[in-house]
Parts: sequence; structure tokens; C-alpha cells
Amino acid sequence: MNKEQLLAIKLEACRIKVEPEVLVAFIEVESGGKGFNADGKLIIQFEPVWFRRKAPYAPSGTWSLNKVERQSREWIAFNDAFMINPTAAMESTSIGLGQVMGFHYKRLGYKTVGEMWDDAKRGEDRQIFQMTEFIRTDRRLLSALKRKDWHTVAVRYNGAGYQALAKRYGREPYNISMKKAYNRYKSRGL
Repeated sequence: MNKEQLLAIKLEACRIKVEPEVLVAFIEVESGGKGFNADGKLIIQFEPVWFRRKAPYAPSGTWSLNKVERQSREWIAFNDAFMINPTAAMESTSIGLGQVMGFHYKRLGYKTVGEMWDDAKRGEDRQIFQMTEFIRTDRRLLSALKRKDWHTVAVRYNGAGYQALAKRYGREPYNISMKKAYNRYKSRGL
């Protein structure tokens, strides 16, 4: 974490009344602590399954071939979907440090999904705000974070199938990753 990220995290943690280590763990697990790629573009995760729901197009083109967890191909798939339906493409993509899905734009207080994206592009502090606003507006998620109930956090943020998804990709389950990251930051301090 750089100084600007840490300051934004501490301010947002205070605003939603959680330990800053919880938000740092969240960011580490969601994005590895990066809101932007080396080329300055947002870190994104385009999700074809959501695009199919938002824009009922038959799978065709690069967007339909995208596989979750392959950041190197995310922008190619996103741009292909964006040419078909810009709004649906942005709504079907998680962005930034907290990887908040675009379809949550109203919940976060934005008038359009494009406004949400533009705000995230302004800086990682805005991405931290979006993540914490998402948490704040979900009472069960917020409560689970305060209690360190990592299973409920995983279900609320990544869905009930998070364990099966982790198994499919040969990864550690989300709840375990969150617990380890939190414990590591808590033990060494911010």
C-alpha cells in the first residue's frame, strides 16, 4: 500500500466503522492492491455471464470467449462487448481496487454506470470509496466484516458458489484468503 491508498483506506474505514486492516485485506484479495494496470487503464474483470444477462446477444466474438481470472485478456473482451452495447459491457465488469461490478452504480449513488467508471478512473481513492460504499450499503456484509465472519463476507461479495469457483481454478477459497490477509495486516500493523 502506498501512502495515498493507506490514507484513503483509514478515512473510509473510519466512515463505515471497520478496522482499516479489513479494507486492506479486501483490496489485497480482490485486486492485489492495484487499481490500474502499468499502462494506466483500470484493473477490470469482464464477466461474459453478466453481459449475456444484460445484453441478450448470442455468444460471438472475443467477449464470449473470455475466462474469469485472465487479466491479460480482459480489455480485449471488454472492448469487443463495448462495441455491441457500451452500457451492458460496463455493467458486466468489475473495476478497480475493490472490483465492484458496474451494475451496482445506482447503489453507490451514481446516475449512470459511465459516471461510476469515470469516477474510478480519477484515482484509487475513488475506487476505495466505491468499495466501502458497496460494503456500507449491505448491512449483512458490513456486519460480517465487523465480526470477521469471512465465510459470510465471501458469500455476500462473491456469491454462494465462491468455494466451487476457487476449486475450479485451483485457488484458495475467498474466506481463507481474506482471513489470512487480515491476520497478516493485523499482526504487523498499518
